[in-house]
Amino acid sequence: MSKKAIFDTKNILVTGGAGFIGSHLCDELVENNKVICLDNFVTGDERNIDHLLANPNFEFVRHDMTEPINLESLSELQKFKIQFQGIQEIYHLACPTSPKNFKDNIKDTLLSNSFGVKNVLDLAIKYKAKLMHFSSSVVYGPRREGNPKIKENDFGKVDMLSERSSYDEGKRFAETFIHNYRKIYNIDAKIIRLFRIYGPRMKLGDNQMIPDFVNSALENSDLNILGDENFTSSFCFVSDVVDAVVKLMETDLSGPFNIGSDVDINVRDVAQLVIDQIGSKSQIKYADPHLFMTPLCMPDISEIRESIGWMPVVALDRGLEKTISHLRASKGLREVKQAA
Repeated sequence: MSKKAIFDTKNILVTGGAGFIGSHLCDELVENNKVICLDNFVTGDERNIDHLLANPNFEFVRHDMTEPINLESLSELQKFKIQFQGIQEIYHLACPTSPKNFKDNIKDTLLSNSFGVKNVLDLAIKYKAKLMHFSSSVVYGPRREGNPKIKENDFGKVDMLSERSSYDEGKRFAETFIHNYRKIYNIDAKIIRLFRIYGPRMKLGDNQMIPDFVNSALENSDLNILGDENFTSSFCFVSDVVDAVVKLMETDLSGPFNIGSDVDINVRDVAQLVIDQIGSKSQIKYADPHLFMTPLCMPDISEIRESIGWMPVVALDRGLEKTISHLRASKGLREVKQAA
């Protein structure tokens, strides 16, 4: 298929677009493009994109990317004239990301990291579209002794038979899939590796660190750190991630690129910031770690900084302020619905 001419604005596909990060990306892209958001709501949430549904440059399609899709056959997408213009960019985020429901989603995770990746690659090949695949810091394995900052050429150390292998090894396989298809079909396919990201639209009650801290602080109950007093991590605000990926998509660079904060912070300090900002009476306690709440490798972000001049700019206190404001409102709405 020959590359389609661009009429007025680009057609952009975002898979997993109703998720936490995907919905923020849709917000940015729809300002100057036509955006097709695909999601099956396994871990995404319709509330994340409700405000976009009336925008004529935005269209939501409920679909599981582990199944092939013919975009040109969908009546709701006729206004985007895909048969003439094609698709110019694809951002692939579709993969279950719920720590609380991880075991229930193992099969979906496996299929997302295999069939889902192939179906997205087939669309990129068909339309000669630029593709950006959202991978994860889990490809490097657990934090190393001495906590060195990990560069993109690190081979990683992952147990392919661990309890969380469907996600960790799955993300490694997905990168392998994309790397080889890029060579075979000569497509512009980029890989980014996200570290610990936070911000508005994270889910409450999903065993995620910052939302759990906020929820507990709002209730004046104990904030449980799932580890010991040495548990440290880095935290990158979601708007910084969106800024990085949009800038990277404009380049011919393929990566992989680490995207995250390279500032290591003790988790106790994060918990205390949440308590202070809310004015809570909560106490900080320590508890046994969960499967998806462990210290991650720290990123070396020199590659992306030197390539496009990117680095995170949102300070933790400011990012927490925005996150707390949203989660407070979200908690209020949830409690109203439960009481109804």
